[in-house]
Amino acid sequence: MREKGLAGAARGPDAMALKLLFWELEKHLKSSSGASVVAIDNKIEQAMDLVKSHLMYAVREEVEVLKEQIKELIERNTQLEQENNLLKTLASPEQMAQFQAQVQTGGSPTSTAQPPVLSGSGQAPSSTHNSGMSA
Repeated sequence: MREKGLAGAARGPDAMALKLLFWELEKHLKSSSGASVVAIDNKIEQAMDLVKSHLMYAVREEVEVLKEQIKELIERNTQLEQENNLLKTLASPEQMAQFQAQVQTGGSPTSTAQPPVLSGSGQAPSSTHNSGMSA
């Protein structure tokens, strides 16, 4: 009898209320899942903004380091240009000609462009002078 009572209740106005209840529940579940999708999208967007902020900070830091390195290199280049100009003015025409010849042949300007070292008597050391070591 009880089964008949439940089945009978599902057919009348209670059935309509039950259908309405299920419809409201289904709508709520769909909207809450939609809300959770929106919440997930918001969290993803926030995470992406955070990553973007960190990347921009790192890039700005790197740019500052590179600017400082460029500044130091420009200063060093200026110093070397001044040194080069001074050496050019102090070099004899023969030394400059020898240097130009070495540059044109692709030789190393430092390997043979060294002036001879003078001994205490003001003369260049003899090429046959032994350094004191015997073979």
